[in-house]
Amino acid sequence: MNKPFDAAQDKPFDKTPSTRTSQDKPLLVEIIAYAPTAYYHCTHCEVAWREMGKSNRVQEEQLESSLPEELRREYQVVSEWVKEMFRAHCDNIVLKVIDAASVEGFYKSLKYNARHYPAVIVNGRSRFIGSQMLPSASEEIARQLAGQPTEIG
Repeated sequence: MNKPFDAAQDKPFDKTPSTRTSQDKPLLVEIIAYAPTAYYHCTHCEVAWREMGKSNRVQEEQLESSLPEELRREYQVVSEWVKEMFRAHCDNIVLKVIDAASVEGFYKSLKYNARHYPAVIVNGRSRFIGSQMLPSASEEIARQLAGQPTEIG
């Protein structure tokens, strides 16, 4: 029986199951934090407003006033950490930022017993509470991506 051909390379391709392991999957990192909120119109309306030259002054004002200064500074620290994680690990991680004030944030806070924010949950197992623990979370991410055993403590 003939094998099917890969049209792009004009050669047979193997239909055997992938040997991809769980190590090849991106590592899930969830961050529960208070996040600034802005309300927008539907996408079509936003485009129309922008094309008419209307500014996003209302959304900018909402973002500026949606969090107290202390929480806004903390969110900036988390934001910089997220950028660093993407720079260091690219497609090897999936970062999901969850607003602590949302229904999902409330649920995840209960699930992971997070009473302070930001809370970083690595692969659903390792929990790091507070921005002072971000370096430890970085180390755990690197350790799990390297395939080293996790120290839970």
